[in-house]
This record gives sequence, C-alpha cells and structure tokens, in this order.
Amino acid sequence: MLTFVHIVKNDVRMLNKTDMIASLAKGLRVLECFGAEHPRLSIADVATATGLDRATARRCLLTLHGLGYADYDGKFFTLTPRVLRLGMGALAALPLPQIVQPWLDQLSEQIGQSVSVSILDETEIVYVARAAQRRVMSIGLMPGSRLPAHCTSMGRVLLAAMDEDAARDVIDASDLTPRTPHSLSDPADIMAAIAKTRAQGYAVNDQEVELGLRSLAVPVFDAHGKVVAALNTGMSAVHGEPDSIVHTYLPALLKTQEGLRRVLN
Repeated sequence: MLTFVHIVKNDVRMLNKTDMIASLAKGLRVLECFGAEHPRLSIADVATATGLDRATARRCLLTLHGLGYADYDGKFFTLTPRVLRLGMGALAALPLPQIVQPWLDQLSEQIGQSVSVSILDETEIVYVARAAQRRVMSIGLMPGSRLPAHCTSMGRVLLAAMDEDAARDVIDASDLTPRTPHSLSDPADIMAAIAKTRAQGYAVNDQEVELGLRSLAVPVFDAHGKVVAALNTGMSAVHGEPDSIVHTYLPALLKTQEGLRRVLN
C-alpha cells in the first residue's frame, strides 16, 4: 500500500481590500466562464455564470474583445488564440512539465498508449504534459485541458492524496452530473472509490468519462514523498476487462513513478 500525504491548496489568499483590483478579479471570473462545454457565451450567459450584473459583464467582455482576447459576432463571444498566451506562459513557467515530458515520451513508446500528467485545480484536473499515441477520446487532450476530478483516474489519485474531509469538500463542490451510464454520481460511492484508490495506490476508471475509454493512474511523488501530480494512461475499452489493464500497464507506470521520484525535488 502506498502512503499518501495531504495536499494543501490555498484557493483564496487573504488580502487587504486596498490590495485588490476588483475590475481585474471580475475580468478573470469572466475568462473562467469559457471552456470546452461553453465555447460561445452571450452577455446574459456570462452574467448568470459569474453573478455579475449585465452591464459589468458587458464591459468585461467588450474589454476582452478590444484587447484581442475574444471575438464578438454581435450576440456571442468566443475566446481567441491570444488567450493561450496566458495559460501557456504559466505552464511554461512550471518546471514539472519540462521534467516529466521525456519520461512520458519514453513510457508512451514503451507501452504503445497515450500517457499524461495532471495536477489538481479545485474540482478539476489540469493536464500539464502529454505524450499521445492515438486519439482515444472524442475531445482532443493537450496541456491545459481540464476534466472533472471526481470521475477521472488522475483526479481520484489526487483526491486520494488528501485527507478524507478535504476530499469530501471537493466532491461536495463538484458537478456530479453523470457523463456516461457508468459514471458514479452518489458522493458516498465516489468517496468509496477514492478510499479504494488511497488503499491500493492506483485508480482504474472504466468508461466514467467517456464510453469506450478506460484509464489507469498512479500518483507522482517528489523526492520528499509528497504527491505533486498524477500520471495515467488511457486506452480503448476493447482491450480486455478493467482488471486486465492493471496487470498489463501498472508495472510500467510504477517504474516511471519511481524514476520521477528521484528527479523531482
């Protein structure tokens, strides 16, 4: 059994009111409304999603449009590739993607499957590095892609690294709408899956994110034994039973896990 440590995430930093730029905070809230499931939003959509009044939402959106971060067709706003400067710049500043990428390339070549590393951001996992063999999901995954933590193998590995109360807080804050008929949607069932992951040191996901997709994930430790990320591989569900992927791929993932533990400080 692997020993997991508690990851502490400071979502909110206490600042003096005079140190806060309210307009910047509102603009960031507007940016966060957009995603794979909501690529086109109206002013009313953004106002509803953020809790801002329509006039404020309109000003934020028009500012983004004026600065080249959003397109506007007269009704709907969509983000432009210019936004990638913000996200990719942050990813590039993280040492983790640079360190793990060669290991992912080698692992993917060895097992013949796509592999990824992600970190936890509130209720979602964020992909920070990936080596793809073939596309097994209907959506394209790349660094910066996000998926719900509660129903993904990497998410459950990262939640298992937290103590039970902290993990439950994340689940309570998550949208548990089932993505497939196989998705767990009862908080008790999800917490049981997280507890199982914590006990065995890995997570298997059987078509909970997308029909026809299975995945296997393990934690990524640093040299001090702290869980800093999750590593997974995904494959088509036609490759045997769920338990068979553990026998086939877990040894290779654990070998990469051990190698990364030696190089992550």
